[in-house]
Amino acid sequence: MSQDTDNQLLGVVLLVRHGDRQGFYQDPDTYTATATQITPLGNQQEFLLGSYLRSLYLNESSPSYIPGISTGLFDPSQVYIQADFGDENGVIYDSCVSLTQGLWPATLSNNVTLANGTMITAPLGGYQYVPIETVDPNLSIALEGFANCNTFNTHTTEFYNSSVFQEMATQSASFLDSLPPYLNGRSVQLENMWNIYDFMNVNDIHNATFAKALPSTYLAQVQTLANWHEYNVFSDQSIGGVGNIAGLAILPSILNGFADIMNSTHPVQLSITAISYKPFLSLFNMTGVASANPSLAGIVNYAAAVALELRQPSVNGEPVIRFNFKNGSDADFVTYNFLNRTGDVPLSAFIDAMAPVAVNTTAAWCSICANSQNSGCAALALATAQGEAAARPKISPAGAGVLGAGLTLIVVALMGFTLAFLGVLTISRFGRRRSRHPGTFELKKDGESI
Repeated sequence: MSQDTDNQLLGVVLLVRHGDRQGFYQDPDTYTATATQITPLGNQQEFLLGSYLRSLYLNESSPSYIPGISTGLFDPSQVYIQADFGDENGVIYDSCVSLTQGLWPATLSNNVTLANGTMITAPLGGYQYVPIETVDPNLSIALEGFANCNTFNTHTTEFYNSSVFQEMATQSASFLDSLPPYLNGRSVQLENMWNIYDFMNVNDIHNATFAKALPSTYLAQVQTLANWHEYNVFSDQSIGGVGNIAGLAILPSILNGFADIMNSTHPVQLSITAISYKPFLSLFNMTGVASANPSLAGIVNYAAAVALELRQPSVNGEPVIRFNFKNGSDADFVTYNFLNRTGDVPLSAFIDAMAPVAVNTTAAWCSICANSQNSGCAALALATAQGEAAARPKISPAGAGVLGAGLTLIVVALMGFTLAFLGVLTISRFGRRRSRHPGTFELKKDGESI
């Protein structure tokens, strides 16, 4: 792939999947999940990923070093980290903690000298406590746009009822009918394919008796069917289709990661978002990465990572994005073409493609997902109804003509403050989390400098 090897890395937006965990169950229709726990293997996978990322981006001798970023002590002004705190219980957050341990390992430099001259080093040899913002799906749709999304559930049902699904069910029936001895009573219907795969995969990793008894080709066959199943559930033929809702909801985090990098006053050079496998499927579909690389049209491995590198070309021009992906235990990142282009993609092209379909606010999500009850939608509906009622003053028609416009403006303002206070309404360029560093950048038209 043609890349400008002399361009300068400005910053990185990272998307990271959690590490190995115990098994859990997802409802095939709604993807409501049960609780589970991370394993020591999962902690180690994330720690190793963090160590790899450190060697790549926080190492001054690396060609991919992020200029100016601290290589020793964690600097909160340079980094932003958020983790999904809903899907798979606390597994994603715990994985993110292990990731940060690899990125910012313990150091004796993490110390303080007291007034009496005594030097105190942080526990565990200078352990660095890195702040991670947790994202509760009951309060924010940013990292789990699919949860409680009624139109997404309809999309899933329509897929199950499609002729393509029925054909696959017929083709795979004999194989699925051979699986009950290895599933401990779980359904072998194709609709349940995720749970079939997860149960077998977890036991193949952690149960020696199971791993020995399982026929050698079975897990690969099950994974192939699960990949097909999950990709079709979490993708859509249209970039803005509800099948991509997991990706549409996470887009503001990505776009604002680039905005933070480009902030000339207070740049945040590294943005990390810890998630489940689902947004990866949608993102690979939306960017065209999966269509160009069919092997990526499936469930990414534990501790997989996408690194969207923002780079400044050696010749004058706007910054470009490089799409790198490391699938779990892969040795290194692999660079992929995306958005039907070859090589690095101009930042403006990415924004033009993704910003129009990004789900920036809870209100937008409630509308797209036809939800009036969950994830802040009930509070939004209540505030709207109260605002509309207040905007109808019980006075004479003549009085209403004089006061109507003024009262409406006041009510709208009060609604805005109320919704912002409740965390329902987001007012920002791309509708993101609260920014620690106010300000944004303005993307210029082609031919103009940034």
